[in-house]
Amino acid sequence: MKVLIVDAKNQILGQSKAPTHRSKRPSGMVNDIIALLDDAVGEAGISRRQLSAVSIGAPGPIDRHRGVVREAPNLGWLDFPLGPEMERRLRLPVIVENDVNVGTVGEHALGAGANVHDLVGIFVGTGIGGGIIAGGRLYEGSRGGAGEVGHTVILVDGPRCGCGKRGCAEALASRTAIERDVRAAIKAGRKSMVPQLMKRKHKLRMTSSVIDAALKRKDPVMREVMRNAQRYLGILVANVVNLLDPECVVIGGGLAGRLGEVFVGPIRKTAFEYFLRGKDVQRIRVLPGQLGDNAGALGAVVLARQRLALV
Repeated sequence: MKVLIVDAKNQILGQSKAPTHRSKRPSGMVNDIIALLDDAVGEAGISRRQLSAVSIGAPGPIDRHRGVVREAPNLGWLDFPLGPEMERRLRLPVIVENDVNVGTVGEHALGAGANVHDLVGIFVGTGIGGGIIAGGRLYEGSRGGAGEVGHTVILVDGPRCGCGKRGCAEALASRTAIERDVRAAIKAGRKSMVPQLMKRKHKLRMTSSVIDAALKRKDPVMREVMRNAQRYLGILVANVVNLLDPECVVIGGGLAGRLGEVFVGPIRKTAFEYFLRGKDVQRIRVLPGQLGDNAGALGAVVLARQRLALV
């Protein structure tokens, strides 16, 4: 979880960050969010009363009119009224939107996609999420569920995804999938320095920093698994371009933030191979995000201004 306090010129005045404790009940997580907010407010040297609004990016499909998180499997939430609960506690207007949607809005307004009218954001992390900007505005679909590109089926009968289906992009190319495939290779007897890197960095999971370190040391297992993930992501990008015809595709998330062009370059190369229209290679840009892990919070600020007409 990350909180930014941002002024009217998008300057960050204060910030705070903490792990998400997924085992907590929703009310306990709301307590954590508010505590984190107060930390950021304190760093900014202001009081809660000086805030115009609070805007949140949350995982899963969102009923934005009611501020309800319809379903967030990773958190165990089902129809949780996050917006109303936060408004009751803070006595401020609260906007709730999908976390990847706000990340896409952030990159569109303030990052790699600035001055573009039609854009798709693809964020690679624990899972894979997407957001769509059409005609300069966030496109949400009929039920607020547009942009779930991570559940595009790339490999029929492929690995089981967290959604229960097989062969989704998320099951093939997310950081979770990369970790699964590296561990499977090591278990099968392949030599890799990844376990030592994780131990040295005191990591229980294969974080972006571990993946980066393994690639820099040319670990053969990590390089092979990453090549496969990048190829699947390239096919996903091509599918998105062929369907939606955007001007730009921005690749965000932890891996893109840490590896940049090293991560995105091979994805772009594969995508170009699968573009339906060859001329799109010159017309459509495939870029790493520029805002890092601030993309979601800054995008939430932009959405709050749009929806509440804040100045």
